[in-house]
Amino acid sequence: MYEANKERYSEMKYNRCGKSGLLLPAISLGLWHNFGSNGNFDNMLSMCFTAFDNGITHFDLANNYGPIYGAAEENFGNILKKGLGRYRDELIISTKAGYDMWPGPYGDGGSKKYLVASLNQSLKRMGLEYVDIFYHHRPDSETPIEETAQALDGIVRSGKALYIGISNYDKEQMETIIKYFREMKTPFIINQRKYSMFDRTIEYDGIKRDAILQGIGVIAFCPLAQGLLTNRYLNGIPTDSRIRKDGRFLKEDVVNTQTIDKINKLTTIANERGQSLAQMALSWILRDGDITSVLIGASKSTQILDNIGMLSNLKFSEEERKKIDSILTLS
Repeated sequence: MYEANKERYSEMKYNRCGKSGLLLPAISLGLWHNFGSNGNFDNMLSMCFTAFDNGITHFDLANNYGPIYGAAEENFGNILKKGLGRYRDELIISTKAGYDMWPGPYGDGGSKKYLVASLNQSLKRMGLEYVDIFYHHRPDSETPIEETAQALDGIVRSGKALYIGISNYDKEQMETIIKYFREMKTPFIINQRKYSMFDRTIEYDGIKRDAILQGIGVIAFCPLAQGLLTNRYLNGIPTDSRIRKDGRFLKEDVVNTQTIDKINKLTTIANERGQSLAQMALSWILRDGDITSVLIGASKSTQILDNIGMLSNLKFSEEERKKIDSILTLS
């Protein structure tokens, strides 16, 4: 039986999620890749136990994480049965619904029918009575946003989720749904958005600033730009890379001369800071204290440990900030 490391919280940093009472670890573990039907279960076990042993209390899933839909939730349910579930009250488990999940008119979107049914399925797959955070995975222009808000509020009141989050909502969409949540006193606490050195959309569309004003946390996914912000692609595209194994989310043409030049220059700065490029890229996201948590993916436990190492150097000098900005804006 798995026994957790009693010193697991000593090195991790925890941030308050908006104005809620909930603390999230600065680093959360995402199960988007490598935890589905094409992964090795023993490796999944090792990664989850390593994460928790080092203070990562937040495990982030979605109904359709696979490739076979539901596979990541099923595997995580089995990981809980293998010993992690003993620590349920020390875990933050989140899942989502919003994208295509099952055939027919009720397996996608933002309707109450879909959201309630999907969460019921997710709880069954993971063997849970509730999740800590339930997200609407994407805005749905075909469903009145009031219906989506009411469905999410009802899910909390049913006891099947403690908090509500949204994902991929822009500033305008977030402000619209917040109005309904506030009327109903829904415990809405977080927006999950893509954010990295190579994708700074949330700085430009106002989400980062507005979330602070609204008292909402922000958790960043794809912080390493699907692996680009590592040393993986400096000498070409490896045969075991995500591009070669699953080209849905990272295309080969992204690894071009311009991108490699930026990666090399950023690596130089990272080395001067005593960090790997991946560590610096994660630190950079947390540099201003306005991102609650950075959501990492991993294919092996050593990557998780390497990422956690970034916590020893979260500060950037003004000179470093200027250098990084000048590199990122190169055309």
